[in-house]
Amino acid sequence: MKIAMLASGGVDSSVALRLLKEQGHDVTAFYLKIWLEDELAFLGECPWEEDLGYVREICAQCDVPLEIISLQKEYWDRVVQYTIDTVQAGRTPNPDIHCNDRIKFGAFFDRIDDSFEKVATGHYAQVEHTPTRSILKMSKDSWKDQTYFLAHLSQQQLSRALFPIGGYTKAEVRALAESFDLPNKKRKDSQGICFLGTIKYSDFIKHHLGEKKGALIELESGEKKGDHRGFWFYTIGQRQGLGLSGGPWYVVKKDPGNNIVYISRNYHANDKKRDTFYVEDFSWVSGFTFEVGETRHLRVKVRHGELIYDALVTFETEDRAKIKLNETDQGLAPGQFAVFYHNDECLGCATISENDPT
Repeated sequence: MKIAMLASGGVDSSVALRLLKEQGHDVTAFYLKIWLEDELAFLGECPWEEDLGYVREICAQCDVPLEIISLQKEYWDRVVQYTIDTVQAGRTPNPDIHCNDRIKFGAFFDRIDDSFEKVATGHYAQVEHTPTRSILKMSKDSWKDQTYFLAHLSQQQLSRALFPIGGYTKAEVRALAESFDLPNKKRKDSQGICFLGTIKYSDFIKHHLGEKKGALIELESGEKKGDHRGFWFYTIGQRQGLGLSGGPWYVVKKDPGNNIVYISRNYHANDKKRDTFYVEDFSWVSGFTFEVGETRHLRVKVRHGELIYDALVTFETEDRAKIKLNETDQGLAPGQFAVFYHNDECLGCATISENDPT
C-alpha cells in the first residue's frame, strides 16, 4: 500500500513510520512546516529545526524518502485565526482539534498526490475500514487515547486515515523505539498547543490582543478584589497569575462584554459544578443520525484525557442538544468540545455553548 506518513520528529510518529516500513508498505514521510517563524520568532526559539533533524535521521535509518511541505499560511488562516477569534470572544479554543481536520487531514490532503491510498499519523486511535464506512475507535491505551482530537474529522477524511500505533500502549511504543534503536528513542513527548512550540501562551495572546485593564470581582460578594490585564488571558479554573493574597483564588466566570473576571475561593464547592450543559454545531465523524426531540444514552468526554462520562443527550433541534452527565464536572468551558462515544466508537463532537440558550 502506498502511504503518506506525517512525521513530526516525536517518538510516536517515528515508531509508526518504522512499523509501516516493517510491514512492507511503500512509505513516503512528510514533514509539515507550520511554525509561524516570520511573525513570532522574537517570542521564542524556533523549534522546527530540531524536529526536522530527528525526522531526517529516522527517514535515513528506515530508508524512506522525505518531503517537506510548508503550510504556514493555511495554518494561520484555518487554525491560528480561529484561536485568536475564539479567545477574543471569551470562549476556550481547541486548536489541536482543528489542526487535524483542517491541516493534517485537510490542507495536506489537497497538497499530495492522489496515488497515496492512506495518510498515517502517530495518533493513539484506531480506525476500522468497512465496505460502507470507516469507524473511529479508542486506542488500546485509554490514558493516551487521542480520539478526542480526531472527532471533528469527516467520514471522507477518516476513510483515508491510518493510525499504526493505536493498538499499542505508550509503554509499548517506547519499548518499540528502544528495540528499533530510533535516534529519538529518549525524546520526551511534546506538550502544549501545537503551533506555539516553546512560546508561552500568554505571550502569544498579548502579541495579538494586547492588554486591557479590568476588574477581578469575587463572585459571591460582588466585591472588587483587584485588577487583571484582559479577560482573554484567563480560563475557567485558573488559579495562577491572579496576583491576589488570601487565596487560593480561582477564575469561575468571565464577562467579555464588560471585561470582568469573576473569582472565588470556593471553586471546588458543589455550586460551582454542573452536570447539565448545552452543545451546538455538531460534527459526526461516524455518520451518526438522530431525530429532533429524542434522547440517547451516550458516553461523553468534555476534555482530552481518560475521564469519560455516561450521559443522556437530548437533541432539542438539528443543531443543539442538552447534555445530562451522570456526575458533575467543574471545568465546562464554552468553546471547548464535547466528544460523543458509543462503547469504544467515537461518534463525533459538538461545541459547548452557554448554560441555557433560552
